[in-house]
Amino acid sequence: MQFKSDVEAVDALVEKYKTLKSEVAKVIVGQDEIVKSLIICIFSKGHCLLVGVPGLAKTLMVNTLAKALGLSYSRIQFTPDLMPSDIIGTEILDETRKFRFIKGPVFANVILADEINRTPPKTQSALLEAMQEKAVTAAGNNYKLDEPFFVLATQNPIEQEGTYPLPEAQLDRFMFNVWLDYPSFQEEVDIVKSTTSGLDPQVKVVLSKEEILAYQDVMQKIPVTDNVLNYAVNLAIKTRPGIAKSHPWANDYLSWGAGPRASQYLIIGAKAHAVIGGKYSPDIEDVQAVAVSVLRHRIVRNYKAEAEGISAERIVAEFLK
Repeated sequence: MQFKSDVEAVDALVEKYKTLKSEVAKVIVGQDEIVKSLIICIFSKGHCLLVGVPGLAKTLMVNTLAKALGLSYSRIQFTPDLMPSDIIGTEILDETRKFRFIKGPVFANVILADEINRTPPKTQSALLEAMQEKAVTAAGNNYKLDEPFFVLATQNPIEQEGTYPLPEAQLDRFMFNVWLDYPSFQEEVDIVKSTTSGLDPQVKVVLSKEEILAYQDVMQKIPVTDNVLNYAVNLAIKTRPGIAKSHPWANDYLSWGAGPRASQYLIIGAKAHAVIGGKYSPDIEDVQAVAVSVLRHRIVRNYKAEAEGISAERIVAEFLK
């Protein structure tokens, strides 16, 4: 897919984004900011960790988005007995007595890793190579995954029994950590109406694979001014306790701060946020708009923060002042 200029590409993407949101809204009531965050991740070649209590249509949201994007979709239910081969695939001895690799559910464009913290680290790590390298290694062979490739993992924040917290190294692979909240009264009324009346809205395909890949390339070319770059890097550095540029709250309330990947995702996320808003270059407000989603899972609160009930969101808000 070719554009005459980057300006034309941005204008086209804004229109596609509006159409995409309206298609998803046929099935998903409200949750506009969540849908926006998912779309930003897709166009930024990132992955998303979605945290919310059961029954908030996390699975339906991802399924609907995959349909509107014309992408293949796999849902993996993470359980304590799930094995890495259940995700990436396994070798079998076929009728010709030769080993043949049977691809697992990770070989799709959109992967829903449902309740990812319900499986042990050994199985969680099966997704690491796929998320970072867009490839899978099995029995000494390397298999490239079909792009675009997007992992959306869900977590239940209230259930702690029989769960295995994600290691920080794996959390860092997710571009965004998005909290899904309860719907408002009117939204819940609309949800109950639409789901109990026998309606079956049909979602149209808005974008093809080729278009998504083209828009991802355009996103990489969006120019960023030095003051926005410096702001993003300074914001990440502020979170690191015990150094010259540490924010006082980082020294008081954090054990560890965000690494360089946070700086990268702040800029990439700001680019996508600016573009779908119709701007041709991000500004500081775009960095601030994605800061909480990028940083909340990359900072580690210490005992003092937990004892005083100071959340990661409040700490990030203090950094942004």
